[in-house]
Amino acid sequence: MSEAAPGLITVFGGSGFVGSQVVQDLARRGWRIRVAVRRPDRAYKLQTSGHVGQIQAVRCDAADPAQVEAALRGADAAVNLIGVLYEAGARSFQAMHVDAARNIAEAAAAAGLGRLVHISAIGANPESGSAYARTKAAGEMAVREAKPDAVIIRPSLVFGAGDGFLNRFASMATMAPVLPLIGGGSTRFQPVYVGDVAEAILHAVERPDAAGRTFELGGPAVMTMEDVLKLVLRETRRRNGLVPLPFFPARMIGSFAQLTALVGIPPFLTRDQVVSLESDNVVAQGAEGLAELGVEPTGIEAIAPSYLWRYRRGGQFSERPADTAATVQA
Repeated sequence: MSEAAPGLITVFGGSGFVGSQVVQDLARRGWRIRVAVRRPDRAYKLQTSGHVGQIQAVRCDAADPAQVEAALRGADAAVNLIGVLYEAGARSFQAMHVDAARNIAEAAAAAGLGRLVHISAIGANPESGSAYARTKAAGEMAVREAKPDAVIIRPSLVFGAGDGFLNRFASMATMAPVLPLIGGGSTRFQPVYVGDVAEAILHAVERPDAAGRTFELGGPAVMTMEDVLKLVLRETRRRNGLVPLPFFPARMIGSFAQLTALVGIPPFLTRDQVVSLESDNVVAQGAEGLAELGVEPTGIEAIAPSYLWRYRRGGQFSERPADTAATVQA
């Protein structure tokens, strides 16, 4: 691969929150992009991210090795962004994080691709009590076994317009008088901006020295769950209370809440997510990260106000909480 003349790259799961940003960055670099997704109709919005004919959406069920092989035919590189935050029907953690990852890595190796970038997550651990974290680790191992020179990217929680992180809490704040501090709110995160993640993935694709390495991506600040909720309330100009919720009752609530997935409604909380919150989600000491990929991290406070304003009572131009705004004088 040459940075001066990029070729064809297949992006699996490219229509999602992170994937859309990755496709935009690759398009700006001049790559021709094949977006492999189960629902191509949901990826057509990406056409405006590049020139006419530069981006093509194709149907691909990563559970089918034949479809994966077809999606990689003629490609020079690939990025695997497939992942789920909760299980629903056939979209289990095992199927999405392990089986799909293995299919893609084996097909990439068989096709002789110059570069495969696999997106995992900080906290991937085969010994974790969380099925999400265990299958993320198993997916990494499957990729390494099939294609040892693959690049593995582990982001912390990713934020940005359209995220399922800050937006979730901001939406909850508009409906509930209090927000729960699961486990007391002491779990630590290192939120990373979606634009930085996309840039890191781009560099991982193009830099020859990235081969075979693992990078953990975190932003410039480590925050507790309580810090995150206070940020959301500050930017949405709301005064909701924060109530500690121990892990045990939170797991019980998650067990019931996740039942909505059975009828196609995304759950606001699952038991497995609560278990994940029992461990910190920060870059490990000594791990390679954004700096090694040449990316300057963006702080959450520089980005969050640009999209959390929509949850304010007074809208975008509300500079003070609506209930304390000065009344109009005669």
